Amino acid sequence: MAASSVCRAGGAAARALLRGARPPAALLTSTRSRGAATYAQTLQNVPETQVTTLENGLRVASEESPQPTCTVGVWIGVGSRYENEKNNGAGFFVEHLAFKGTKNRPGAAFEKEVESMGAHLNGYTSREQTAYYIKALSKDMPKAVELLADIVQNCALEDSQVEKERGVILQELKEIDSNLEAVALDYLHATAFQGTPLARTVEGTTDNIKHLTRADLASYVDNHFKAPRMVLAAAGGISHKELVDAAKQHFSGVPFKYKEDSVPVLSRCRFTGSEIRARDDGLPVAHIALAVEGPGWADPDNVVLNVANAIMGRYDRTFGGSKNQSSRLAALAVEHNLCHSFQTFNTSYSDTGLFGFHFVSDPLSVDDMMFCAQGEWMRLCTSTTESEVERAKNYLRNAMVAQLDGTTPVCENIGSHLLNYGRRIPLEEWDARIAAVDARMVRDVCSKYIYDKCPAIAAVGPIEQLLDYNRIRSGMYWVRF
Repeated sequence: MAASSVCRAGGAAARALLRGARPPAALLTSTRSRGAATYAQTLQNVPETQVTTLENGLRVASEESPQPTCTVGVWIGVGSRYENEKNNGAGFFVEHLAFKGTKNRPGAAFEKEVESMGAHLNGYTSREQTAYYIKALSKDMPKAVELLADIVQNCALEDSQVEKERGVILQELKEIDSNLEAVALDYLHATAFQGTPLARTVEGTTDNIKHLTRADLASYVDNHFKAPRMVLAAAGGISHKELVDAAKQHFSGVPFKYKEDSVPVLSRCRFTGSEIRARDDGLPVAHIALAVEGPGWADPDNVVLNVANAIMGRYDRTFGGSKNQSSRLAALAVEHNLCHSFQTFNTSYSDTGLFGFHFVSDPLSVDDMMFCAQGEWMRLCTSTTESEVERAKNYLRNAMVAQLDGTTPVCENIGSHLLNYGRRIPLEEWDARIAAVDARMVRDVCSKYIYDKCPAIAAVGPIEQLLDYNRIRSGMYWVRF
C-alpha cells in the first residue's frame, strides 16, 4: 500500500509565497465551478459501450477511444464455484496451461507469435469468473482476437505440459500458504460457506493438484467453456465493427449446447455464522478476518455498503497523517497502537457475498482492535453523520473515475459487468446511485446486514487473546437503556 506523502514548503521563497495575497472569493468560486464541470464532463464523455450478440450466444462488447493500444479479453462465467470436491482446482490448472500452446500453435510458436506483437498476455481465475486478455497495439487487435479464440477452443493440454505445470502449481500453493492474509480470507470463505462450493479455494487442494489428469481438465473445458457464458470485451483504439467481424470469424465455432440442454444453475450457497482458528504462537502477528453475509452483485444495497466501508476506511502503519485520519478507526489504531493495518471488503457473488474487515495486529492488541472495529460497525448502524457520508461518497467517486485510467481496467470492467449485471452500467448511473445515499440509508442498510447478525470469523497466528465466539457475537449489538 502506498504511503501518503506530506509536502513541506521551506526557504524564503516558499514563505514569501505563503504570505502572498489570498485570491478573491470570485476566483475561488470560478475554480470550483470549473472542477465540478470537469467531473461532470468526464462522466458524460465516456464513450458508449457497444454490445453485439453472435448467433451462438457469445457477446461482443467494446468501448472505442483514440488510443494507440487496446486490451482484448475473454471473460467466462465459470470458476471454482462450478467445481466439486474431486476436481476443485481444475479451472486454476487450465488457466496455467492456457498460455503453454494450442493445437494450432505449439508452445514455442505460441510464445514467439505473442512476443513478435510486443503484446502482454495475462489471465486469472476466481470463484465465479475466468478471464484471458491481451494488451497490444491497436493495429494488432484482429490477431489478438485470433489468439484468444485459439486459447479458448484449442488449448493443447499436452501431457508433458500438464506434468510440468503440476509442479509449478504445487510450488505456488506453498507460496500462497505463506501469505497469511490470503490464508485468513480463504479460511473465512471455508467457515462462512461451509458445505457449499464457495467454501473451496480457487487454487484447489494439494491432493487434487497431484491427482488431476488431462481427462479431468479436458472435461472441465468441454462442460463450461460455452458461448452464452462468454464475453469478448475490448477497449482502446479499436473499431466495434472490426471486433465483431473478427469475433464472427474466430469465435463462431465455440459450442453453445449442453449435454443436458440447459445452462447449469447454481444452487444457493448458505451463510453460516461460525469460526476457524489456526493458532500458531510462533508467528509474529495475528491475522483476523470477520464478516457477515453481504448482498449479491445486482443488489442495490451494494452501493450503500461501499459508502459504509469508505467511512470505516483503511489503515497501514506506513500511512502518513498520524492520528489525524478521517477514519475514526484509523485514528484509534494510531493513538492506541492497535494494529499494523486494517482493511474493509465487500466481496460479492451472484447471489450472496461477504461484508467485513481484516486486520493484522500484535498478539496483545487483538482483543482491543476487535472491540474498536466492532464498535465502529455499531456506530455505522446507529449514528453515522452526513459529513462522513459526503466524504465517503467523494472517495467512491474518485475510485470510480480511476477506472478510466488505461485500457485494461476498462476492458475488465466491461467483461465483468456483462457477466454480473447483463449490461455495462454507465458511470453516470453509478454517480446517481452514489449521490442518492444519505446517512439514514447507511444506518438502515448497515442495521439490515450487521446489527445482531451472527458473523463468520477466521483467525491465524498468535490469537490466544481473541475472545470466544459468543463474546464476539455479543459485540454485534448494543444493549442501551
